[in-house]
Amino acid sequence: MIAHSNNYRLRPIERRATTVTIAQDDGPTLCDKVVFITGAAGGLGAALGDLLARAGAHILVGDLRYEQARGVAATLTEHGALAHAIGIDVADPASAERAVAEAIDVFGRLDVLVNNAGTDIAAPVSAIAPEQWLRVIGTNLNGPFFLSRAAASVMTAAGHGHIINVASTAAKRAWPNASAYHASKWGLLGLSHALHAELRASGIKVTAVIAGGMRTPFYRERFPDSDSNALQDPATVAQAIRSVLLMPDESVIAEITVLPMHESSWP
Repeated sequence: MIAHSNNYRLRPIERRATTVTIAQDDGPTLCDKVVFITGAAGGLGAALGDLLARAGAHILVGDLRYEQARGVAATLTEHGALAHAIGIDVADPASAERAVAEAIDVFGRLDVLVNNAGTDIAAPVSAIAPEQWLRVIGTNLNGPFFLSRAAASVMTAAGHGHIINVASTAAKRAWPNASAYHASKWGLLGLSHALHAELRASGIKVTAVIAGGMRTPFYRERFPDSDSNALQDPATVAQAIRSVLLMPDESVIAEITVLPMHESSWP
């Protein structure tokens, strides 16, 4: 069940006073953009929310862990942004539909969707239970589809929007004991490029982010013996996503790869 208590209802072209310093070069800006990030209670999602809030965006903090999402949203308001927590199970199509409806109810529009929520099961094929397989596929692939479908309807009506799908080097190569994760991320990359081809005519940009290993709890839980010095700060990947969002309207980056210099999940 999704709970919320605030309603900000931004007008489409309203601008507000802000303490955020933004370069005045008449180029694209994130000021007052409404950004919905899933898996935003920690890791890359939290780092991205922080960075975009500092750039003037308003953040919808979506996560299955609602109380943690509320804590992140409270922190983001310190940057002068509006922030709102949404409890969401991205694998549930009804929950995804309700979350996008809530975003519109709260802020009046949706400019950017970042499909960042992810999960994994590290086990050989013979040991993966059907419910574990479905959980990984549901979170990593079905969720982005459900949310993108709902968001695309809103963005098409507005005539613009941007969908970011956070994939992985696991969408480009494979290693043992990760079949569900690879299937979901390869599928997400294919979905992202299909949406890119389909939604451009409606003014909607779609970008796949191929991210190498990051120093996040998600990565460390999967690979506890990994060398943290060989990984990258999630804030660095967040910076790459911000740069994609700041591209001029006439151009779109369909795929971007962000790798640690010394991590070997991708050559």
